[in-house]
Amino acid sequence: MIPIVWARLARAADGVPPLTPDGDEARRWAEQELSDPAYAIAEPTPFDRIARAIGDFITSLLNPDLSGGWGSTFALVAAVVVVAIIVAAFLVWGMPRATRRAPARAAALFGEDGQRSAAELRSAAAERARAAEWEAAIVLRFRALARGCLERGLVDLPPGATVHAFARAAARVFPALAGRLEDAASAFDDVRYLRRPGTPELYDAVAAVDDELAAARPPVLEGATA
Repeated sequence: MIPIVWARLARAADGVPPLTPDGDEARRWAEQELSDPAYAIAEPTPFDRIARAIGDFITSLLNPDLSGGWGSTFALVAAVVVVAIIVAAFLVWGMPRATRRAPARAAALFGEDGQRSAAELRSAAAERARAAEWEAAIVLRFRALARGCLERGLVDLPPGATVHAFARAAARVFPALAGRLEDAASAFDDVRYLRRPGTPELYDAVAAVDDELAAARPPVLEGATA
């Protein structure tokens, strides 16, 4: 009876694979195991590796276990070197330039769209004067007067400023022309808003103030260069 049992056990054992695989079998088992998606998820990303490397580097700089207490000294020297590199970069290349932006649109000026320069406005005013369109010529010439002051940085007008507000601001720079500036502003108001007829005399008066302002230097600048 016992020999029969041992024989049956031996035949059953023959069908069971060996528990200790050879080299090729072990490699195949390992590859199958590592192909499981769970291992891929657990793998560190490139960002993780870079962050870990930077952290290890900083830790090594601040490591107090360097022989002779050189850890803090080495960290201080490294910080000084980094600051020196940054300062040198600023000296060589200068401050970083801001992103180039499109030129700002000129501000609207007494109802005008703000696109024309002082020279363009003067040219348009002269053309209207030759056609005896005195109202339009006066309006354009006063805008040229104001635009010229703005282009030279002599006056800074807030949005919606009136012609008389401009006249007062310009008079602070050129006090000798205060009365004539107010007269020019009144001429603009008369033909623009009060619908009064323009005349060659009014146009010539506004043009004369514009020409004088264009040629004048602010008294402050004259005193500074004297």
